[in-house]
Amino acid sequence: MVYILWLFVMALAGTALAKKMKFPYPIALVLLGTSVGTFSIFNELKLHFMDEDVFRNIVIDIFLPALIGEASLKLSFRKIRENSRAILSLAIGGTLISYLTTGLLIAYLLHWPIQVALVFGALMSATDPVSIVSIFKSLGVNKDLEITMEGESLANDGVAIVLFKLTVFSYAMITSSGWMGIGFGIYEFLKVSLGGALVGGVFGFIASRVVSHFDDYPLENSFSIALFYGTYFLSESLHFSGVIAIVAAGLVLGNYGRSIGMSEKTQQSIEVFWDTIAFIGNSLIFYLVGLEIQQISINQYWGYIIIAIGVAIISRSIAVYLSTMGTKLPTSWKHILNWGGLKGSLSIALAMSLPSNFPQREAIVGLIFGVVFFSLVGQGLTIGRLIKRMPNVGIQKVK
Repeated sequence: MVYILWLFVMALAGTALAKKMKFPYPIALVLLGTSVGTFSIFNELKLHFMDEDVFRNIVIDIFLPALIGEASLKLSFRKIRENSRAILSLAIGGTLISYLTTGLLIAYLLHWPIQVALVFGALMSATDPVSIVSIFKSLGVNKDLEITMEGESLANDGVAIVLFKLTVFSYAMITSSGWMGIGFGIYEFLKVSLGGALVGGVFGFIASRVVSHFDDYPLENSFSIALFYGTYFLSESLHFSGVIAIVAAGLVLGNYGRSIGMSEKTQQSIEVFWDTIAFIGNSLIFYLVGLEIQQISINQYWGYIIIAIGVAIISRSIAVYLSTMGTKLPTSWKHILNWGGLKGSLSIALAMSLPSNFPQREAIVGLIFGVVFFSLVGQGLTIGRLIKRMPNVGIQKVK
């Protein structure tokens, strides 16, 4: 308990300082965690939290349902419909293109088996919008652009997790059953995705009907907690996508549930409640990422990391520009969506969940950490300048 308190206090102090200096707090926390990790006085804290199972469980099982739920709860069906073509093109088409492009390039450049390289491709396909969305809000960027970025990332995380799990599973299937494992993998992808959406949609509808009978915001906040974590763990236990289930549940509760039975007071309360949970979760996660990056020995992979960074940038560019060719997105928006596709804690947590005997596991983890650090710091610190130089992004002064 003392370790958790120390971690929270340090993350909170770093976040408060970053916000006071008008600096993106996720990036500040990664840098702070990396710096703090060099001091021996914090060795006991690092050893407690840097265990692979602890880190993975904190990110995936504790905070991921809350962060995905909070974001999906705020998304408007109307806004999603208006931007649905761009969001779906990026989240499905773009993620698949990034997955394949990254996998093929890594297989060619690093001489890895294609199945192993595709696992890395799945990890690199997941994006983390937290720091970018916070920059969007501070600059007053066009709401449709913000919705497109956040909507893509929500769906993208679900697709990327499914691709990752199925690629790891298909590797085992191909090893034992030959290339017929690929066909089974495609079937599993559809089953996992649609099953998760169905579970989330059904329970989101049930929760919406239940809360419509109450005007008690502490109780309704509690229902939302049960909804997000319940649908996540139920879907995972049924071998469906827990992330896609949360997205579906959050969208239904945040739109249908809001329209049929939430008072103004409840709507404000549930938004403030989940804003607070998301803020705490993001603060702790990004600080942990900084600590974890400092712990990983990546010196032997510097050459590979540079190649992986280049591959990640190229793959994201191909994915964004190719998948949005049939949309009406302004070119300036495409540039921002491209450079704003940051990698984050989800990629790290998934990489650390690989079996210890998985081929190239140590190299994959090292490369993921290197790419995530570059993405959060390099891209995160320059995206604001890019936004300010781009036309048609609707920048307004925000007080």
